[in-house]
Amino acid sequence: MKTKITRSSKLTLVLLVGAMLSQAFAQSKESGKPGFSDHPMHRSPDAPMSAPSFAVKVSGHGAPVIFIPGLLSSGDTWTTTVAHFQDRYTCHVLTLAGFAGQPPIHAPFMATVSDDLAAYIEQHHLKNPVIVGHSLGGDIAMDLAAHHPALVGPVVIVDSLPFMAGAWFQVKTVAEAKPMIDQMHAYMQSQSKEQYDQFVRSGAATKYMVTSPADLEVIKQWGLASDPATVSNAMAELLGHDLRADLSKIVSPVLVLGTWSGLSESLKQNGINITREQIAATFQQQYAGVPHLHFAMADKARHFIMWDDPKWFFQQLEDFLARPAMTAQDRGFKGE
Repeated sequence: MKTKITRSSKLTLVLLVGAMLSQAFAQSKESGKPGFSDHPMHRSPDAPMSAPSFAVKVSGHGAPVIFIPGLLSSGDTWTTTVAHFQDRYTCHVLTLAGFAGQPPIHAPFMATVSDDLAAYIEQHHLKNPVIVGHSLGGDIAMDLAAHHPALVGPVVIVDSLPFMAGAWFQVKTVAEAKPMIDQMHAYMQSQSKEQYDQFVRSGAATKYMVTSPADLEVIKQWGLASDPATVSNAMAELLGHDLRADLSKIVSPVLVLGTWSGLSESLKQNGINITREQIAATFQQQYAGVPHLHFAMADKARHFIMWDDPKWFFQQLEDFLARPAMTAQDRGFKGE
């Protein structure tokens, strides 16, 4: 018997990219339409560097910051952010293997990226760099901070969760989610490249991630340039990753930025209502194990906060990076 995400299970399912992708996946199965195919150094300005699982573009001067984009995304996710901060920080912008035109690597994907990033920090003598991760990149940032705490400085997580499957499938453990993860992975792997491309072009899984139609087209182009097998495997790994038990190992101050409006609008199309408070509560529950954390919710931005509300996004980063330890004394959640 095939497992299906029911309407009643979608109350907490509605978080981040996962909610929109799982919704599109379910719709494609029911309609028979194609689904989402499947997982300090001396240099010149803007010099490209690389590691086995990512390409890096370096610019600016000052203390190091590493920017990690999300699923299917290019490092250009951070172009405006880098422009804002490169007069004070040396910006190391990653594009992950298999995404947006980068050559793919063999699985495991996320563990390889995390290990390669730790090695990159050591090899290039980066002293406790700030780590900024968006979506899947946020999960990688958390993993790095938990398993290599001595290497990293302040951490910024942009619209991501430590246990995505919990929000997707209303489960308490990865074991409970495994049948659904396996089913989704198998279905995604079964799609042809043509079906993958058709789905990406439709924008079904991405149209509520950004406000601007031009930005949506950029995301589609990144998706078309991504390797379907990498996308599939990375998605399965992300869903099978539960970092909650490791969050207490993070010694750095952490800033978590969340969104809710895009998901709310997406689900409302199917008669499902979700409130800002409910989404904030999910963030609060999942990040309970982080010792030093501040949370803020973006009210005028969808998933790509840095594009939809750059003024708010930059201010959050400015305030946090100026006083990370002090900012993280206030968790930012109601009742804490």
